[in-house]
Amino acid sequence: MAKTSEKQVLLDEIKVLNALEQQSKDSIDEIAKSCGFSRQKVSRIIKNLEKNKIIWGYTAVTDEKAKNLKHFTLLVKRTNVPFDDDIRKEVSFDKIDNRIADLIKIEDIYATHGIADFIFTFYAPDIISAKRFVNKLFSRHSTHIKECFILETLLPIRKQGLKNPQLKDLVHYI
Repeated sequence: MAKTSEKQVLLDEIKVLNALEQQSKDSIDEIAKSCGFSRQKVSRIIKNLEKNKIIWGYTAVTDEKAKNLKHFTLLVKRTNVPFDDDIRKEVSFDKIDNRIADLIKIEDIYATHGIADFIFTFYAPDIISAKRFVNKLFSRHSTHIKECFILETLLPIRKQGLKNPQLKDLVHYI
């Protein structure tokens, strides 16, 4: 039997990743069927993707309103003052979570190029709590942060690649 080419292995991995992104709660059998693969092949691919840290974890996509939370995006523009190791560790290794109120839940942190150097997405019960979080972050890192812009999400159209199942009822907001 001929060995599978590296290109085909990559295409198979992408097919499984796409299936997992759409329905990670599906059984291995259901994912295998949707991909046209055997159960063993899908299981082997998933284990390999987890081992290589291509799959970081599994999560449910939820409606934050059910938890009485609102979604916010924070755009952060840096100053030219270099970060020291403590700042890098705080942002990179979840130490920032230890410094925020229980009301705030950080979703994502991205280092970016463009109009912002960092993008934080997070949940808070209201705009006042969100602004308190931003003010604490700004005052703690005032030598490193030039400016911040906070945006409140009005309507999630897609989250993690999935269309909002309530979109038909909310389309008039767009």
